Amino acid sequence: MSFTVCNILGVPINNVNLNEALGLVLLYLQDNEKKIIFTPNPEFIMNALNDKDFMEILNKSNLNIPDGIGVVIGAKMLGYNIRERVAGFDLIQSIFYKIKNTDKTVYFLGASEETIVDAKNMMEKKYKGLKIVGTHNGYFTEEEGNIIIDEINSLSPDLLLVGLGSPRQEKWIYGNKDKLNVKVMIGVGGSFDVMSGNVKRAPKIFIKLNLEWFYRLITQPTRFKRMLKLPLFIIEVLKYKIKGEKNERNIKK
Repeated sequence: MSFTVCNILGVPINNVNLNEALGLVLLYLQDNEKKIIFTPNPEFIMNALNDKDFMEILNKSNLNIPDGIGVVIGAKMLGYNIRERVAGFDLIQSIFYKIKNTDKTVYFLGASEETIVDAKNMMEKKYKGLKIVGTHNGYFTEEEGNIIIDEINSLSPDLLLVGLGSPRQEKWIYGNKDKLNVKVMIGVGGSFDVMSGNVKRAPKIFIKLNLEWFYRLITQPTRFKRMLKLPLFIIEVLKYKIKGEKNERNIKK
């Protein structure tokens, strides 16, 4: 199963909808080859432009879903037709629904101790039969990280969700993938906060209108500085497009 890859300022984005992304993850969970999945949004891409290691890691994932309406808009500006935004949170919830009452197991890594435990309890309550075999908070040293890896390997979960914030979570996943006895690893950002109930997801009307970013801004004003990367991203895409069109005209001459 293959899908068009859109190059957005050097970051590959797979043109998949939610059901297609879910289908790929379910296939990955049946495979013995390790897979890593990331959820790039405009902030990811802007950070990658100034971080070569992060850019390289995003280029070596097995699946990058278009998490952010800004990515969809930027792609269209560059001539790609990404059909829909695929929120990482929605993908995770869909996975949980599909693997409940199966032999597939999950491990949660990230957030505070209270949040991660609450997230586990809430998800097991919401998805009866979901097997979350372990959790660990996201506050650990490199040395403690090795102990966590040993714990994860002792439990052999099929799916590892890592919510350490970006780019730390992507770098941690990529840097430790060969040590981990896990089939699928996904960076989930702040999803554990929502799973735990500590942070409310935007109302459905905001999500449907692709205004979830606006809801976050008005309910969490401290995100304003981060949100500034969205217009800067659009400007970078526009500059990239103009440069490409100029080079194309020069070639034709």
